[in-house]
Parts: sequence; structure tokens; C-alpha cells
Amino acid sequence: MTAFTMNVLFAVVWVAVSGSATFLNFLFGFVISAFAIGLIREQANGVSYLSRIGRILSLTVLFFKELALSAWKVAVLVTRPTLDVKPGIFAFPLTVDRDFEITLLANLITLTPGTLSVDVSEDRTLLYVHAIDCSDVEGTKRDIAEGFERKIMEAFR
Repeated sequence: MTAFTMNVLFAVVWVAVSGSATFLNFLFGFVISAFAIGLIREQANGVSYLSRIGRILSLTVLFFKELALSAWKVAVLVTRPTLDVKPGIFAFPLTVDRDFEITLLANLITLTPGTLSVDVSEDRTLLYVHAIDCSDVEGTKRDIAEGFERKIMEAFR
């Protein structure tokens, strides 16, 4: 049973025991049981799902930040009188290894303007990425590894 399922179950038990079936009472039971489950999981050296939610929110904030920055860069790039770009495809070495993590990384890259995930290698160690400007491939690889990939590993491991 997942921690979230236990949390909902405890909140339902709280509503039944307290005898008040209101949304606010359920919410109160949910918050109290989340706190209790969080204390128990931290003592057992586990990751509480509340901290996981924080890490997922951190990944979401990073995505929107990267989305805004890359949209600005692409807008500036295409409005210049001379289009000085070096488009290309590069192989990004993957640290993530689960299907969900690879898919999430590929989608986050694709949703960012100026980049597009093309393919994953047969052995799932490389992600092929098309970029509108490949003048600094190593810098782009470093940005992906230290940004999206690191946040995905923090959130889902």
C-alpha cells in the first residue's frame, strides 16, 4: 500500500471516528495523517511522499523557468536579421534508466523550444536530441544533466 493510499484511508477513518463527514474534517484528517506518516517514514529512513511532492514541484518550477528562457532565446534568435544558427543532432548520455524517467526527460526536452528528442538508443543509454543551435553541445549536455535529469532522479528515486 502506498503512503498516499494510507493517508487517504486514515483520513476516511478520521471522518468515521469523528462523526463529521465534511470536506474540512476530511482535509484536517488528511493533513494530520500526512504529518504522522511523514514522521514514521522519516524515522524508518524512507522518503516521505510529501518531500517527493516538493521535489516534483521543484522539477515543475525548473521546467517553467527553462521554458521561459528557451522561448526567449528562440524569439531573439529568429528575430535577428541574419540567422546564425548551427542546427544538429547530438547524443545525450542517459543517467536515468527507468522507462518512466527516460520518457519524462524526453518529453521535457521536447516541450522546451529549440530542442526536440528524436530517439533513444536500443540499449537505453543515449537520447538523441535535435537542437536549433548546436554551437555548444557540451554546454547543452551539461545543462540537461544538471537540470532536468538531476531533478528527475531527485523526485523519483
